[in-house]
Amino acid sequence: MTISKMAMKIGKLSNDELKKYILDNINLSRKEVINGAGIGADTAVMDFEGNLVVASTDPITATGKNIGSLAINIACNDIACQGAEPIGVLISALIPPSADLEDLKVIIQDAQVQCKKLNVDIVGGHTEVTDVVKQIVLTTTALGKLNKDLKMDCSKINSSDIIAISKDIAIEGTSILYTEKRKELEDLLSLREKEELESYIDLLSVLPESKIAMKHGVKFMHDVTEGGIYGALVETAKFIGKNIEVEKDLIPIKTSSKKIVDYFKIDPYRLISSGSMIFILAEENFKKFKRECCDNKIKITKIGHIKDGENLTIISDKVETLKEVNRDELYKAL
Repeated sequence: MTISKMAMKIGKLSNDELKKYILDNINLSRKEVINGAGIGADTAVMDFEGNLVVASTDPITATGKNIGSLAINIACNDIACQGAEPIGVLISALIPPSADLEDLKVIIQDAQVQCKKLNVDIVGGHTEVTDVVKQIVLTTTALGKLNKDLKMDCSKINSSDIIAISKDIAIEGTSILYTEKRKELEDLLSLREKEELESYIDLLSVLPESKIAMKHGVKFMHDVTEGGIYGALVETAKFIGKNIEVEKDLIPIKTSSKKIVDYFKIDPYRLISSGSMIFILAEENFKKFKRECCDNKIKITKIGHIKDGENLTIISDKVETLKEVNRDELYKAL
């Protein structure tokens, strides 16, 4: 027998619904969190003991699956770019009337599982049913702390410093495509490749490698999100005011990801790639950084150098200069 879903009423959730589907599915564990938000309390209170506060916010709109863990990872990855430790997140959920509260519960439970892995607390947020969205849209704000003595200084970046990235590019984009287009891709992939793609969701946090980089004199970090590795490198070049020279053939991509981007005829270098992070370090520090990451089973690849000038220079069969990367390739495939 099929049980039909009851349409939701537009507006805020009732207090009973808020408790059952949101508040009962999260818990607090950080010592910095004095109070989380709750019914009748719209703010969280956190004690950072004199550290710098780092904040970032991000929406999840490109996929309706795994958005709980994706929302947490993407917001916390932004905090990690500053070398900060994420402490708490606030989640805003806009819900279409056609959705079901059980769907929201699953998303929050998914987010809570990822928070536990990262040692982060969900400290508040907002939930609202509205007919201006067609699927559940999450916006996550992350708050982190940073010892002010450890703040990175990109003015110390020199020509000949190394550009490196963690893991492989396109893991987030191809994970989304595999999740959304699984039936279409069934005959394309081997069993091993399917298992590999299933595991991509566990690779989307860059907190471990950012913590290691902070121990080895990293000068700049940037996570690879919309626009892919090319977009992130262009943004990095603009921010630091230097030319980034990259050898295209050194940029790592997994075989399973390559099969998917080839199938959809999209460019993996412009495909959303959370889970990979850009690092700029002096060469002597890079070797120590890579060694410790290797000891922790984190893949690190040197892909280029800092040069005088500006913009992004890509070296392959020809030399290409990029000043801008616009639309992410994910939208072409979806």
